[in-house]
Amino acid sequence: MKRLTLASWIATFLILLGLLFFPSCRQEKQPLEAPLKAEAIKLTVCYPSLGSLKALINLKEKGLLPLDNLLVHGVYHCREKTDYQAVRRWLSQEHINWITLEEIQGELTPDNLYQKNELTPIYQRLFRESDGLIFFGGPDIPPSLYNQPTLLLTRISDPYRHYFELSFIFHLLGGNQNPDWTPLLQEDPEFPILGICLGAQSLNVATGGSLYQDIWFEIYNQQFLEGVVKLGRENWHTNPWARLHPELKLLPYFLHPITWEKDSFFAQTLGFPPQPAPYIMSAHHQAIKILGKGFQVAAKSLDGQVVEAITHRDYPHVLGVQFHPEFTILYDEGKTLRLTPEDETPINLPDFLRHHFPSQQFHQKIWLWWAETLKQSHTRRKKQPALASLPTW
Repeated sequence: MKRLTLASWIATFLILLGLLFFPSCRQEKQPLEAPLKAEAIKLTVCYPSLGSLKALINLKEKGLLPLDNLLVHGVYHCREKTDYQAVRRWLSQEHINWITLEEIQGELTPDNLYQKNELTPIYQRLFRESDGLIFFGGPDIPPSLYNQPTLLLTRISDPYRHYFELSFIFHLLGGNQNPDWTPLLQEDPEFPILGICLGAQSLNVATGGSLYQDIWFEIYNQQFLEGVVKLGRENWHTNPWARLHPELKLLPYFLHPITWEKDSFFAQTLGFPPQPAPYIMSAHHQAIKILGKGFQVAAKSLDGQVVEAITHRDYPHVLGVQFHPEFTILYDEGKTLRLTPEDETPINLPDFLRHHFPSQQFHQKIWLWWAETLKQSHTRRKKQPALASLPTW
């Protein structure tokens, strides 16, 4: 047997070291045999984390996504930080064959997000193979991607996730960054897109808008949590008490009311007048500042300072909500928790929503509207077989 020289040993060691510390992107095949039937409603979701998928499963089990033929396809960039291998193992262990995952690879940099790039044909394929898209919540977007310096309070933790999702949204909707771009939704203007929390911010940034990097500091001029507490519960977009008293294990999110104008999406499409204002679950420290191309404000906080929802002028089924209607705790009848040290007894969130009309109905209607919109999209796109056969860029 041929002996390895010292140089060969060193070369082998360096290769192994590189694989360990600098893993390359590799295309992950779908491990599950999903029911890829023509009649299946195909919902593509970005950031298919365990929490995101469990939220969808819970909504389906609660009857808020009444789609028996739903197929969820989760997509993510190979350089994202989330452990998607753990998600794959969980799906396999639970024998869930209506959810699949796809790892996307391709070079993305801050300089090529808002133009044709290596992922352009993939974005096109995902759009044409889907009946709708969801962009879930997550960490702060690097401010450089909306041409701003980075505030000390901004926390950047997963840049490639933002590269992947912002470029995808730009391909779908276009933006001020590249006025000559032809959005994919021009092929199907009624295509549904839902952005939740970070997802709403991503819709805005990808189309050329910007963000407040910290609500309490930039909007309310607060430097200390004690000052935030004095602002009152209606202005808590995350829970200051949870940070002041971690030993109490308070819910880090917070419930507060939102409102809108009579011509808003929530009034005209969902049928809710501006008053009484429903309570929503809030979990963010950033917010929309300058609106992206095509977007308009659909809801605000009660004081009018924080944008809580946006809709698109040209594409009627594009909705971004700054709150979290998908959180499982909003529908868990058996769980109780405390929000502040002043709470004498733990509260049950479904019970809280029921007692603050029309909060429960508002959450239910969002998801029932989304399910119906997906059905309509599926029916419409089945009648347009040429859509899937269009050439890639």
